Amino acid sequence: MRKDEDPDGVPLTDEELDALDAHWRAANYLSVGQIYLMDNPLLRKPLEPEHIKPRLLGHWGTSPGLNLVHTHLNRVIRRHGLDALCVWGPGHGGPAVLANAWLEGSYSETYPDVSRDEEGMARLFRQFSFPGGVPSHVAPETPGSIHEGGELGYSLSHAYGAALDNPDLLVACVIGDGEAETGPLAASWHSDKFLDPVHDGAVLPILHLNGYKIANPTVLARLPEAELDELLRGYGHDPLHVTGDDPRQVHRAMAAAMDTAVDRIRRIQRQARTGTDAGTGTGTSAGADTGSTGAGAGAGAGGPDGRPRWPVIVLRTPKGWTGPAEVDGLPVEGTWRSHQVPLSAVREDPAHREQLEAWLRSYRPDELFDERGGPRERVLACVPDGERRLGATRHANGGLLLRELPLPPLEHFAVAVDRPGGARHEPTGVLGGLLEAVMAATADRRDFRLVGPDETASNRLQAVYGASGKAWQEPLLDTDEHLDRHGRVMEILSEHTCQGWLEGYLLTGRHGLFSCYEAFVHIVDSMVNQHIKWLRTARTLPWRAPIASLNYLLTSHVWRQDHNGFSHQDPGFVDHVLNKSPEVVRVYLPPDANTLLTVADHALRSRDQVNVIVAGKQPCFDWLSLDDARAHCARGAGVWEWAGTEDGTREPDVVLACAGDVPTEEVLAAAALLRRHLPGLAVRVVNVVDMTRLMPHEEHPHGMTDGEYDALFTRDKPVIFAYHGYPWLVHRLAYRRAGHPNLHVRGYKEVGTTTTPFDMVVRNDLDRYRLVMDVIDRVPGLAVRAVGVRQAMADARVRHHDWIRAHGSDMPEVTDWTWAG
Repeated sequence: MRKDEDPDGVPLTDEELDALDAHWRAANYLSVGQIYLMDNPLLRKPLEPEHIKPRLLGHWGTSPGLNLVHTHLNRVIRRHGLDALCVWGPGHGGPAVLANAWLEGSYSETYPDVSRDEEGMARLFRQFSFPGGVPSHVAPETPGSIHEGGELGYSLSHAYGAALDNPDLLVACVIGDGEAETGPLAASWHSDKFLDPVHDGAVLPILHLNGYKIANPTVLARLPEAELDELLRGYGHDPLHVTGDDPRQVHRAMAAAMDTAVDRIRRIQRQARTGTDAGTGTGTSAGADTGSTGAGAGAGAGGPDGRPRWPVIVLRTPKGWTGPAEVDGLPVEGTWRSHQVPLSAVREDPAHREQLEAWLRSYRPDELFDERGGPRERVLACVPDGERRLGATRHANGGLLLRELPLPPLEHFAVAVDRPGGARHEPTGVLGGLLEAVMAATADRRDFRLVGPDETASNRLQAVYGASGKAWQEPLLDTDEHLDRHGRVMEILSEHTCQGWLEGYLLTGRHGLFSCYEAFVHIVDSMVNQHIKWLRTARTLPWRAPIASLNYLLTSHVWRQDHNGFSHQDPGFVDHVLNKSPEVVRVYLPPDANTLLTVADHALRSRDQVNVIVAGKQPCFDWLSLDDARAHCARGAGVWEWAGTEDGTREPDVVLACAGDVPTEEVLAAAALLRRHLPGLAVRVVNVVDMTRLMPHEEHPHGMTDGEYDALFTRDKPVIFAYHGYPWLVHRLAYRRAGHPNLHVRGYKEVGTTTTPFDMVVRNDLDRYRLVMDVIDRVPGLAVRAVGVRQAMADARVRHHDWIRAHGSDMPEVTDWTWAG
């Protein structure tokens, strides 16, 4: 360690080292206890089978490394007066993080029945991976957490999302070497190219290499240190290496690396914020076993373009460190065998039980816990005070920091509608004006971000550039447009990274919107799964304050991907989301610009939800005034009386229902054809903007009662439903209704290609002519009376087929169609 890289130049004293080691040993003891014990937590008596859990669940292998990181984060937070948050990436780190929260007292403050004494320790042990207890992962129940450890790959993007617009926050992120092999994690290393050292906080990645996954070695752990160093430098980082298996040496090296990292981060931020020289240095390796020095300049000075080179710590320690070295003649510590439960037959096998007791006693619990079972003063010497404890930081309970979003009146952006269908607008273009105003209103407080994969302008949201450019820390060229060192529009061609950024941003108390092509939002299917599960669990925890909802705007949708073709045509994300927890998920299909404004306003104000909004970016008819849109969205589904031919004296002969902008246009065109060709037919037109309204009210808070549903759709009349996505979703949502046997749904049938816009609906039997034919086929007695009309509709479809092949565009009767009223 070079003198000029340690701001104080003071190494650990023996007393400090002993205190750190005591804290680490205590955390290790508590981690092992959670995996194995349900009684006798402090080994006051010899270990017996009844003290052992009947089912041994949990993961030991990563725990000692996580405990080491937590111990040293405590020290550096206390020493440097930091506000910090840690994202724990390794998937099964629950025992370690719970142990540390209990040690520092934040766990007992959150759950008073798990007190910081022997009785509370017993509860801590028993509840872990136990019926009625807590999960084995770091989860919403864990104080100080914003990251569910159940699925790997997202820790680093979550960490960067937490750091955005948090200038005083240090976000440490522990990345397991198994997680480091995932695609989302690999892409998220590039997040440093978007981190503004003026307005954002800092992320300190800690790459923990313990060598193994559940059954195999890990790629990065087997790389030679020089090659790994080159990789991390290529990502734009300045590595600090800590390697070893001797605890005292590793403690000294880790403390030095942490101090150096904090010093470098502060110099980077000081230079950016004041213009002073950040200084230079070398990439020193704090290796406990070698003391080697990585070559290359940096220490935050950056490359020729001035972009900072942020530090990263590479921590190499044995998997299952301090656990059993050997079990039943097979090596365990330092191998994949330590991943989960190193001693698996402790209840049945006295030798295993004896080995477990020796393992627990090796941490010398009598030195760590007092006669009441609480941690001794020396164990807590490194722990910060109050909200600076990692388990108590308000940044991990972002709802406590959340402010209302300053949404302007929608009247400033709404389009005038003198009559339905009298004009056309691009719905997302209209929404762009609202988002620009929100960006402008949050310019000083900086708590709103728009993220998306290179599609902001493509999705007609470019008005936001009037208030904020696109975040960018790489070199700028004269040909660039809208790039901004301090921008709050985030674009990277990685849906995973966009999702991770926004989740981290929301979970730490801010607001945002994710705009994406409809077909490719599937890339984050599993990520939204995890977020929905997080929200569902968080809603049950009274100490977690509600956070802003995760809002998706899906555009460039299936019906207007005629130019990009089959690969860009997939409306199934809503099916995926509607399989999830009903109290959390919402799906909206606004049919025009004013309903999109209304839905977006509602979604941006909502809390603890995932809102999926599907809206087109191409010009479409304006059907509803702002007041009508508000009333319609409040209902979620309703009759458009002006579009049908009911006279109020009898039930309709048929219901034409629609959900989505293109299906709505096709239904209204079909209604117009029926009005012209079959004027005596009583047609009801129903538009659905909130898809969850179709569900029974017992299953979803927005669902209709049977009475409401029957009044809208009737119990016994044919319902022809033109739906934006896969038709079977509507059947699934409505299958319990009395009128379900009469329900006929048209939607996307996975028939697509590069063709004209109207040909897409024809190919999938969603077009106006097919809908009229469906009415004739399903209204009793109409098939015989309207045979000529049906034939004319079939002929129109043939005429369309021939026309587009001759002219390359849709027929004038389609392109020039307007609603006559």
